[in-house]
Amino acid sequence: MKTTILGYPRIGSQRELKKANEGYWSGKINQEELLETGNRIRKENWLLQKNIGIDSIPSNDFSFYDQVLDTCLSVGCIPKRYDKLKNENPLDLYFAMARGIQNKDIDCTAMEMTKWFDTNYHYIVPEFEKEQTFEFFSTKIVDEYKEALKFGIKTKPVLIGPVTFLLLGKEKEEGFHRLSLLEKLLPVYFEIISQLISLEVEYIQFDEPCLALDLNEQERQAIKSTYEKINTKFPSLKVFLANYFDCYGDNLNTVLQLPIDTLHLDLVRCQLQLNDILESKNYNPNTKLSLGLVDGRNIWKNNFDESLQIIELVISKIGEENIWISSSCSLLHSPYDLDLEANENNLSSEIKQWLAFAKQKLQEIRTLKGLASSNYNEFEKEFKDNKIAQVNRKTSTLIHNEAVKNRVLALSDKDSQRKSTFKSRQAKQKSALNLPLFPTTTIGSFPQTKEVRSWRSKFKKGILSQLEYDSLIAKETKDSIRFQEETGIDVLVHGEFERNDMVEYFGEKLNGFAFSSFGWVQSYGSRCVKPPILFGDVSRENAMTVKWSSYAQSQTDLPVKGMLTGPVTILQWSFVRNDQPRKTTCNQIALAIRDEVVDLENNGIKIIQIDEPAIREGLPLRQEAWANYLDWAVKAFRISASGVKDETQIHTHMCYSEFNDIINSIAAMDADVITIETSRSEMELLDAFVDYKYPNEIGPGVYDIHSPRVPAVEEIEHLLIKAKSVLPKEHIWVNPDCGLKTRDWPETKTALKNLVKAAKQLRKQEIEVV
Repeated sequence: MKTTILGYPRIGSQRELKKANEGYWSGKINQEELLETGNRIRKENWLLQKNIGIDSIPSNDFSFYDQVLDTCLSVGCIPKRYDKLKNENPLDLYFAMARGIQNKDIDCTAMEMTKWFDTNYHYIVPEFEKEQTFEFFSTKIVDEYKEALKFGIKTKPVLIGPVTFLLLGKEKEEGFHRLSLLEKLLPVYFEIISQLISLEVEYIQFDEPCLALDLNEQERQAIKSTYEKINTKFPSLKVFLANYFDCYGDNLNTVLQLPIDTLHLDLVRCQLQLNDILESKNYNPNTKLSLGLVDGRNIWKNNFDESLQIIELVISKIGEENIWISSSCSLLHSPYDLDLEANENNLSSEIKQWLAFAKQKLQEIRTLKGLASSNYNEFEKEFKDNKIAQVNRKTSTLIHNEAVKNRVLALSDKDSQRKSTFKSRQAKQKSALNLPLFPTTTIGSFPQTKEVRSWRSKFKKGILSQLEYDSLIAKETKDSIRFQEETGIDVLVHGEFERNDMVEYFGEKLNGFAFSSFGWVQSYGSRCVKPPILFGDVSRENAMTVKWSSYAQSQTDLPVKGMLTGPVTILQWSFVRNDQPRKTTCNQIALAIRDEVVDLENNGIKIIQIDEPAIREGLPLRQEAWANYLDWAVKAFRISASGVKDETQIHTHMCYSEFNDIINSIAAMDADVITIETSRSEMELLDAFVDYKYPNEIGPGVYDIHSPRVPAVEEIEHLLIKAKSVLPKEHIWVNPDCGLKTRDWPETKTALKNLVKAAKQLRKQEIEVV
C-alpha cells in the first residue's frame, strides 16, 4: 500500500508567492528573488511530505501563476501576439500571457481566464489555431524533477493530460476542432516523457479531469489512442491516470481498458464508482487503484471509520499491494496548515477540532495507511481522537437553529417572485432613475490601497477605535463619490473600503460562519481568498451594509448601488458544511440576503446589486444533474431579490463563465440588469445572450480589470459598437468586467475616464443619427 497526493498548495504558508509575484510585477524585487521564493516553497513542500511519510510526492504541481498556462509554455502553445517576447525573458513572456502587457514597445491583451471545472480556481484558457504548431518550449517539468532529486526525493511529475489540455482550450478561428491537433501535440508529450525517463522517473501522473465530463465517442477514442500510444512508445513507464471532481461515468469502460499502472478515483465526490469498477468485467485486477478518500476541496476531518471500511473492502478484492491512499484531488484547493490557527478569537477550539487543512490531510493519509496495515497500534490514538471529533460535531449546539430551519421549511413559490413582469418594472425604473442611454457604472469595489488595508488591520487589532476607523472609511468613501461625479459616471458605488473579501465580509456578519486567520487558497495568479467556514445554520441579526451604502447615498444626488454577494456565491466560495443538502444551506443564506435587500430599499437605496459570479461554477459536471441544481440555485437568487418594489432595480454580476448551456436559467433569475465579463473574449461571451434574445438589460464588461493595461477610448468604443450591433441600445450598460479592488488608483481613474468618454461618444452618435 502506498500514499500519495495529486498536488500541494503553492502560495506558501504565509502567501509568500503572492507577495513575491506582486513585488516582481511592481519592480520591487528582481527575477532572481522571485525564483528563489519559488525554490524555497517547493523545497518546503517536498520535505514536509517526505517527513510526514507520503510515499509518492508530486512535482510540477508548483506554478508561478497557473498550471494550464505552464502547460501552454511547456508545449509551445504561445499565441502569435506574443512573438516579440518569445526570445526575451521567458518569465516576462509567461506573465504577459497571464496578465497582458503594455509599454512603449508592445501592447498585448492577456489570454482568457475561466473557472477550473466547478471550483473557484481560475485557469488561463489555451488558444488554438487551425495550423497550430507545438514544441518543447519550457523545461519546467524536467527541471523541477531534477531539483527534487537534489533533496533525495524521486517525485511523481504531474502533467495535464493532452486530451484535457486540448478540451480546456478554444479555437481562435473557424473550420477545425481543437481535438484534431492531438497528433501534433503528442510528439511534444513524448519528448517530455523521454527526458523524464532518462532521469529514471518511475511514475508520471497524467491529469485527465475531462473524464469527469460527458464525453462523446470521438473524445473517448482520443483518450484511448493517447494512452495506447504512450504505452507502446514507453512500455516501462508507470502511468498514474487521475480524474477528479466526479465519477468516470460513461467514460469508465474506455478507461478500464487503458494500458495504465494506476487509476485514481475521487471517492469524495463519487463513492459509487468503486463498486462499478470492482464488479466490472473490464477491470484488470493488476491495475492499481488510488483511493481519493481525503477531501482535497473542503476542510472537514476525514471520517476514519468510513474510510477504513472502503480500504478494507478494496484490500479484500485486489490486495493491499494494489492500493494507493490519496487525496481526492490536488490540495491546491485547501489552506496550508491548521497549526497556524492559534488565535481562539478567530477559530474556537470546538470548531477547530473538526477541521483538517493541507498539512493535516497529509497526516490523515499517512494515518489511514497505518490503520489499514500492520501498524494499527501505532495510530490507535489518532483513530480514537478522530471518532471523538466526529461525535462532537454531530451533537454540537453551535450548529443547529430551529427558527432558521422552520423559516426555510415555510418558503413558498411566492417568496421567489417579483411583484410584476420585467417590462412593467423596467418602465417604472426608467421613470424613477432617469438614466441616460448607455448608463455607466462600475461593478462595486474600488482599489484597496495599502493604507485602506492597514486601517482595517489596525482596527481589528484595537489600534484604531471604531470612531477613528469610521472617520477614515467615510473620507475614502466620500472621495470616491466625488471622483465618480467628476468623471461623469451615472450610477455610483460606495467603493467597499470597509470590506475584505466579497464573501468573507458577509460571513463575518452572519451566524453560522467561522473564520481562519491563515486559511488562504489561490483563486488565480497572485489572488488569494480566505473562504469562510460555513459550519451551522445561517441567519442575520443586524443590517450588514446599510450603514455605508446610506452614507454614500447621502453624499450625492446620483443613485448609489447597494452591493451584496448572492446566496449561491456565498455558498460556493465558502468551505460548506457537509452534514445537510447544499440546497438547504443556500436557502438559509438567501433569506438572510433578502432581509438585507429589504433594509437597503427602506433606507433609500434604489439600485441593489446581488453578485452571483459562482452560479455557473456550481453547475454539476454531469448534465444529468443540472436541472436539479439550477432549479434550487435560481430560486435561491430570486428569494434574495424578490422582497422589493417594482421601482427598485435589481442588478447581478457574473464573471468568467460560459453561459450558452445555462442561458435559460440566467434569464429565469429575472435580474433587471446583468453585468458580465466579455472583454478578454472580444464580446464572444455575449453570443449566448444574443442568440437567446435575452429580455432584460445587460452590461457587457468593456475592459479587463485583471490586467494592468489601460484600455484606450477607441478600444472600449469598438467593443460597445459590437454590443450595439446585436443588442437593443436601450438595454446596454457600460461597465468594467469586474470589481476594481485589486487595481491601482492611477490606472483605474484613467480607464474609467476612457470608459465614460466612450459611452458619451456613443450617445452623441445616437443623437446625430436621430
